[in-house]
Amino acid sequence: MVPLPRKLLALALAAGLLLLGGCATRTPDQDSTAKPDTEAAFPVTVGSVTIPARPGRIVSLSPSATETLFALGAGPQVAAVDSASDYPAQAPHTQLSALSPDPEAIAAYHPDLVVVAADPNSLAAALARISVPTLVMPDAKTLDEAYAEFVSLGKATGHQAEGESLARQTRDEVDKIVAGTPKPARPLGYYYELDQTYYSVTSATFIGQILGRFGLTSIADGVAGSGYPQLSPERILQADPALIFLADSKCCGQNGQTISARPGWSTLTAVKQGHVFPLDDALASRWSPRIVDLVRAVSGAVTSAAR
Repeated sequence: MVPLPRKLLALALAAGLLLLGGCATRTPDQDSTAKPDTEAAFPVTVGSVTIPARPGRIVSLSPSATETLFALGAGPQVAAVDSASDYPAQAPHTQLSALSPDPEAIAAYHPDLVVVAADPNSLAAALARISVPTLVMPDAKTLDEAYAEFVSLGKATGHQAEGESLARQTRDEVDKIVAGTPKPARPLGYYYELDQTYYSVTSATFIGQILGRFGLTSIADGVAGSGYPQLSPERILQADPALIFLADSKCCGQNGQTISARPGWSTLTAVKQGHVFPLDDALASRWSPRIVDLVRAVSGAVTSAAR
């Protein structure tokens, strides 16, 4: 979008404020769907953000938050989601970008709450000028942080009880799957592929901690840099992982056959024993309640490797 001159931007944001004011009045039908004490619970403060009233028009610019909002029962309150939010199917998909959000494009949906995973370009400050609160729900670094975000989103949207229940249920399901999975006699090394340039994850990352609960360790541990280092083919071959997880299967068509064709990879233990496991790319990169599906997939892989 071509940037508007400062004066025109101010006029557009002012117009958005007027539109938002008109949309703040709820119809009887909207109010009838709320619990009797829902409105009484507001205003609420989540982190440093105060939400004055139960939001009726939410814009979600985070695929993880979008999935969680619908799992909470807040789907009818969601007015728009970003272009990367592809689940659930009934989410109101748009071309809004989470990477470079445009305040004017967002304001066009007349939101009374915007949820993002990060705050690039001072989006929260821009939306605050038209009295739209912006809730930043950053990438969860642990399972406990993911559960806490379920509770926070529930509180922010008038579904606090549902958020607490969702967090508890998800935790219980994950714990049950982990407890029911046979543990390897010794820690098994794995290679987790993010893309075909060999970017991977360490055991300290969100996904690494999930895999660690099954007695697995990443061959990327100890590589200098962030929790998502780029490995060399030589390191992967030397480490000879017992399992390989492919988080680039759906987007890039990677599977056991394609990687066995890579130079030298047919000699890897994971390839020879058929312990190459494609993962749903979306599940492997989000911290929504569908974490349970990811944990179940990892459990199946570990069980297969233990036979």
